Amino acid sequence: MKNTLFLAIILLVSWQISMAQHGTDSTKNKKPPTQHHSIGIGLKAGLNFANVTNASSINSSHETGFHAGIIYAPQSKSIIGSSTELLFSRQGYNYDSGTNTGTVNLDYIIFQQLMVINITKFVAIQLGAQFAYLINAKVDSSNQYNTGNATANEILSYYNRYDYGFGAGVEVHPVMGLLVGARYNISLNNLYKSPTSFPSGGVPSFIPNTSSINLKNNLIQIYAGWRF
Repeated sequence: MKNTLFLAIILLVSWQISMAQHGTDSTKNKKPPTQHHSIGIGLKAGLNFANVTNASSINSSHETGFHAGIIYAPQSKSIIGSSTELLFSRQGYNYDSGTNTGTVNLDYIIFQQLMVINITKFVAIQLGAQFAYLINAKVDSSNQYNTGNATANEILSYYNRYDYGFGAGVEVHPVMGLLVGARYNISLNNLYKSPTSFPSGGVPSFIPNTSSINLKNNLIQIYAGWRF
């Protein structure tokens, strides 16, 4: 009886030592979970919902466009970070002057420098400044606009080529390098030149016919992208 009990104790102790050693080996061989280490460079693209302010006389409404470009947003371990973006953006507005309807399409190259406030690991607020350069302007009108003046017929000649303003929005990082966001951009510079600088031929129908034209771009963006 004593021999049987002694043998059982030896077997139990041996089994416990074996299990403890196995657990230690498993802990040593266990690899840490894989983490996504971002270098900060990425791509993004999305939709524009564009309009202009102070354009009630031409009954302006929003025009749907798109934007796409590159971003540089290095990961930050603190609550404050930064994001730099260079985008192509197609925006503009629809208009109805009573005698003529149409769409104004404006193509910009936009540079944005944003401060990023990391609310959580997955959600960030962005706000900052933007600068833009107008590379093309086109009017799709129900009436062909023709003044008899070749310079006046060039739509781009009515616009200020440079624009500036600010933007603010929210961005979500659900998994890995994926990013999804929405942003509101508003310009501070007048979209059109002063009427006194217009080419001869009068004010075209896609511009409010007033002595002071102070239309400004107004833009909502939704987008998705990937940061590597």
